[in-house]
Amino acid sequence: MDPWFGRASVLALIVLQLVVRVPFAARAEKAKVAVRRRGPLEIALLALVTLGYVFLPVLAVVTPFIGFAEYPLHPVALGAGLICAIVGLWLCYRSHADLGDNWSVTLELKQSHRLVTHGIYQRIRHPMYTGLFLTAIAQALVLPNWLAGPAYFVAFLMMFALRVGPEEQMMRDQFGQGYDDYAARTKRLIPGVF
Repeated sequence: MDPWFGRASVLALIVLQLVVRVPFAARAEKAKVAVRRRGPLEIALLALVTLGYVFLPVLAVVTPFIGFAEYPLHPVALGAGLICAIVGLWLCYRSHADLGDNWSVTLELKQSHRLVTHGIYQRIRHPMYTGLFLTAIAQALVLPNWLAGPAYFVAFLMMFALRVGPEEQMMRDQFGQGYDDYAARTKRLIPGVF
């Protein structure tokens, strides 16, 4: 199969993710921040994710610089990747819409922050992370490059592992027993599983 279809799919995925996120980011940016926990680790993790999600894939697509790591694109991988991309983008959109002004790219609580337990958040505590994991898997499947393909997945896995604990603690500090009750009836990423 022509690897250009996979490369084009990755570029489309990056653009679509921005189309989903930018309007919500602009809206959420207007809400005043009450608590900000953005330290050096948070900044480094965001930079690492950007490297894996934007820089390396674009480098792989538009230059021959990491062409040595390319391999043939398999149609099954492409199909599975496109399915992951569609579901991941929908989850990202749905979670942004349900969060509204509460959303932030970093660890923050807004002055008017409330605990969101409706919509997709009724079943999954971190549906945006689920969506981002799915888009990272999509990139790994459709970009036939051993470096750039899995780069986002590896970076996001590190971010999730180091961020979810502090994020949940921040929510416990803000919402107390209400958050504990919510966490007890929901799973982090996959309903009924994990």
